Amino acid sequence: MDHQLPPAGDWRTWVILGGRGAGKTRAGAEWVRAMVEGAVPRARGRARRVGIIGETYDQAREVMVFGDSGIMACAPPDRRPVWIAGRRMLEWPNGAVATVYSAFDPEALRGPQFDAVWADELAKWKQGEATWDMVAFGLRLGRNPQACITTTPRNVPLLRDMLARDSTVVTHATTYANAANLAPAFLIEVQRRYGGTRQGRQELDGVLLSDAPGALWGGAALAAVGVDTAPVMDRIVVAVDPPTTAHKRSDACGIVVAGVVMQGPPQDWRGYVLEDATVAAASPLDWARAAVAALHRHGADRLIAEVNQGGDMVEAIVRQVDPLVPYGKVTATRGKVARAEPVAALYEQGRVAHLRGLGALEDQMCLMTTGGYVGTGSPDRVDALVWALHALMIAPAQDWRAPRMRSL
Repeated sequence: MDHQLPPAGDWRTWVILGGRGAGKTRAGAEWVRAMVEGAVPRARGRARRVGIIGETYDQAREVMVFGDSGIMACAPPDRRPVWIAGRRMLEWPNGAVATVYSAFDPEALRGPQFDAVWADELAKWKQGEATWDMVAFGLRLGRNPQACITTTPRNVPLLRDMLARDSTVVTHATTYANAANLAPAFLIEVQRRYGGTRQGRQELDGVLLSDAPGALWGGAALAAVGVDTAPVMDRIVVAVDPPTTAHKRSDACGIVVAGVVMQGPPQDWRGYVLEDATVAAASPLDWARAAVAALHRHGADRLIAEVNQGGDMVEAIVRQVDPLVPYGKVTATRGKVARAEPVAALYEQGRVAHLRGLGALEDQMCLMTTGGYVGTGSPDRVDALVWALHALMIAPAQDWRAPRMRSL
């Protein structure tokens, strides 16, 4: 597959970002082979001294060397290296050697020198900065010493810095790119459990997710609020943040469905974000249809829409779709951050849960900071979320305080 092939050009580090089971290990093992092997078994290759670095010695040996996709499994019989256990070393028929190291022991890399390095799961290294410093000092042999990094992405400074360098090239693949070599039951289960979530975007799609400095919500905290099912709601709203224009380059229309369980005093109420129904609308009727459909789909009590830009026109558009829709309008009198901060506080208090599958919404949430939104475009999904939870939990109308009975 393309993501497993070294990119062309003059690069120092090749980073292969991929989901679980995407074929990263096989790509790293084949790259090592390509570096050390010559045209015939005893012919010299490009690299003579290779560093093999895993999170631990055991993981490097069992995955990178002896794993199902490791170096030994990929090597043909006439070019298979010999494993010298006492020295943690592989030796090829042409004299090239590869030594195994642990990222937990960066000092062991002080002194050795290499013309090639394969590093696995760098984003998990506990002493990543110190270990990579030693790798950088040792990668000094030959005319063009290079490193291959295979890793599932995590938002750690070492990986972010690596990706930002001009000397780094990147290839990327999802778990599903290697579906032919994975158990169907595995793919079904991980899609059911993690599809659409931030964790799924990281672990399956291989996407590097960032939390902006000063973010009101963090990725780890949002991962902790995910639930598989929600209880019966006492109130449900559909909140809409209409775009100011409607054409191909317009912002999306934020549509978020949320509910609340109103047991005890208001400080004990618990909110649930049930769906992100945001759409890219070519016309106002497109988003109105999507919002009304979400209301009927969830049996919601009310559709609320921000009307700063559209005024009464927003309600008129909604009523073209359903004249009887229970409708409420909200007007922004404060900035986005000021509106979002009280809702973020609900999360800090542990009073809001998310049904799984809200990855796109959660990505936007992690880019809403105390200084404003730092993503591209408008935070349409976050705006709708804020309006929904504000209406349900912060400033509910007086006639909403008595919970409505729902049949099971």
